[in-house]
Amino acid sequence: MHDMPKDWLEAELQDTLDEDVEIELEDAVLSAEIKRIYRDNHPEQMDRKLYFHELLRLQTELIRLQDWVSYHKEKVVVIFEGRDSAGKGGAIKRITQRLNPRVARVVALPAPSDREKTQWYFQRYVPHLPAGGEIVLFDRSWYNRAGVERVMGFADEDQVEQFFQDVPDFERMLVRSGIRLVKYWFSITDEEQQMRFMMRIHDPLKQWKLSPMDLQARVKWEAYTKAKEDMLDRTNIPEAPWYIVPGNDKKRARLNCMSHLLSMIPYDDVPHEEVILPERLFNPDYERDVLPRDLYVPQKY
Repeated sequence: MHDMPKDWLEAELQDTLDEDVEIELEDAVLSAEIKRIYRDNHPEQMDRKLYFHELLRLQTELIRLQDWVSYHKEKVVVIFEGRDSAGKGGAIKRITQRLNPRVARVVALPAPSDREKTQWYFQRYVPHLPAGGEIVLFDRSWYNRAGVERVMGFADEDQVEQFFQDVPDFERMLVRSGIRLVKYWFSITDEEQQMRFMMRIHDPLKQWKLSPMDLQARVKWEAYTKAKEDMLDRTNIPEAPWYIVPGNDKKRARLNCMSHLLSMIPYDDVPHEEVILPERLFNPDYERDVLPRDLYVPQKY
């Protein structure tokens, strides 16, 4: 009996590590040939043990940041932009993995509806902005207008120009309201994107990530490059600058982004009430009912 708490904690820790490994199964069903090509093009991959050590350390710091945001009713917005398959989703997943979803939430809006297309452009994003004590991570954001909408012809040049005129004032307004706004662009090379697209095509677990729009974006690589350069030039304002995350190495990109985000916010420890598990009340007359077996999930494993 003396060792039960220790054994239970060790089991819980192992479950946590297993969860990390499960998330890291990037090439679960990849063919041996695709694996070989990928590894040949990434010869200096980060040591796995070091990666997990740093990942857990940074996630611990993110919990401290979360507690500080919640305690002081701070408002944080983090924007993640970049080409398709640049690693935005993977970084967001690791940032939020151990955070309270009531404090940190992800916003990934679909294409605008017919009604939304008639609204002020920023209108559909405003309801998702944080209240005090919240962190909002935008997996793509209002910068869709400067990227996919511009390149794919969903917005004309007048609309794009109006966006560039409006977005600096819009973001300055957010910052004046007390929102801490951090903007990341995940950057990958042409060759890296091609390889990641090929991996998705050959991996049944990831084919859902490839949309017809992604494939068209691949064709228009150069147009996206010009649009990106224009966007960064015209929207890199002192109140909300852009930060570029080199993304060819996924693991380093995630850690570098997490570390930088932590450096952008002056969080510190906040008071915590001591947590004490209360004694359970026992009623000698209580008998637990036996529930019908058909209510239970079948025990297949």
